[in-house]
Parts: sequence; structure tokens; C-alpha cells
Amino acid sequence: MSIKVVIQGAAGRMGKTLIRCIQEEKVAGLELVGATDLWDIPDIGNDAGIIAGTKEAGVKLTTDLAAVAPNADVIIDFTSHFGTAGNAERIAEWGTAWVIGTTGLSDEELAEVNKTATHVPVVMAGNMSLGINLLCNLVEEAAKKLHAKGYDIEIIERHHNQKADAPSGTALMLGKAAADGAKLDLKKSQTDGRTGHPGARTKDEIGFHAIRGGDIVGDHTVLMAGTGEMIELSHRATSRDTFAIGALNAGIWAATQSPGLYNMKDVLGI
Repeated sequence: MSIKVVIQGAAGRMGKTLIRCIQEEKVAGLELVGATDLWDIPDIGNDAGIIAGTKEAGVKLTTDLAAVAPNADVIIDFTSHFGTAGNAERIAEWGTAWVIGTTGLSDEELAEVNKTATHVPVVMAGNMSLGINLLCNLVEEAAKKLHAKGYDIEIIERHHNQKADAPSGTALMLGKAAADGAKLDLKKSQTDGRTGHPGARTKDEIGFHAIRGGDIVGDHTVLMAGTGEMIELSHRATSRDTFAIGALNAGIWAATQSPGLYNMKDVLGI
């Protein structure tokens, strides 16, 4: 029996990649039953598969989530922070599993997601690739060993010129891993870029630097700099397929779970 999937943000870069991966069966056992996006998208009413550049799906792109989501097994959400939070209450009512790849949510918006997770299984991650989630483990371990010995931690992320939020969700995942390893509070340690005369770097800062340009899929480097040496832990994505396949596998996993808030480490068992 196929898992019935609805894609939110279906006309976006990730939405199209998700639909293409479903239609091309890059992850087995999935059926596209809904594709939604905002009312001002020119392709509203057209076939979601054709929009995604693959074979016809028999599913029209719509603005009406309520028309397609209640009978689905899982909703995969790559929209916007306000769109994600705005649908949280309805998803809780429908009882549909929810996979969230949207980043840039505020504390208030995250609270809405957390509330929904008491009713349905929710997988939320800033990055759904196996490589990045393994990298988080490496970063945490390195920070545990090196921060106390005076190594400074900086995170550099590069993305395409249409990305709206900074730092990226992946950079924040890596920052949280580093902070956990160093026993720091990320909210207190996070320093976003530097300009003017900020003064000397403090030992507990975790610096974030965002680069935007061209069609960069996603590059992340965690730099740990000590006296006389520097260690770099990096990940480079060359295709959005890696994120889409991770999200689709998360959807299969979430559809069989009890209510709760999960991450990709739960899905991957790492």
C-alpha cells in the first residue's frame, strides 16, 4: 500500500524536486495526492508533474490545502515560516503526519509546531540529507574536544541568490551541534557576521557568515581555529535530490509514528 503524500510549496525549488522524485520513483511506495502553493503562482490549476518537469501526475496544483490534506498520510512542507505556522492548527485537527523542511521560524511559530506535535507525528529538520546529519555528530564531538582548549568556532554557509533566510537552517543545526558539544547556549553565543568595530572575539562566540549567489545548492563549513592550526568540517550539496529523498524517507517514517516532535537523527537512527 502506497503512502499518500501532499507537497506544500509545490511550485518552489524543493517542491518541484520532491514531486519529480516521487514521479520518478526515486523513493518507492509513495503516491502524490496533493500539491499546494500560494494563490499568485502562475501555474495554479496545472498538472503538478508537468510543472515539476516530469511525467504527468494527475494532480492539479491548488491553493486549497484543506481539499487534499485530510485524507493524506503525510504532508511535506517546504513553504515559508508564516505558512508553516499558519497551518499548524489545521494539521493537528486532520491528524496527518507532517514533515517540515521550512526554516526561519520564530519562537512563536515554533511554539505552534510544538503544539501540533502533541497531536500528530512531526519531523522537523533544517536539512534532511544523511551527510549533514552525520556531520552534526562530527561537529558536536569536535567541539567537545576542542572548545575547552581555546579553539574558536565559525560557520560559513553558501546558498543560491533566492534564499530568503539567514543563517540557513542547516547552519543553525550545525551551530546547535557545536554549542551542545562546547556546552554553550547557542542563543547567547550566536554572532551573525561582523562589521565596523565589534572588538576582539570572545571565546564563547559561534560566528555565522552567510553568502548568497548564483544557483549554489548548499555549502556549509564549520571552522575550528586554534593557535597554529585550523580544522574544517564541510559538506557540499550538488543536487537538491539528496534533500528531497531525505524528506520523502522522513515522510514514510513519520506516517507510522506516534505523535511527537522528531528530527532526522530519529528517522535515520543515528
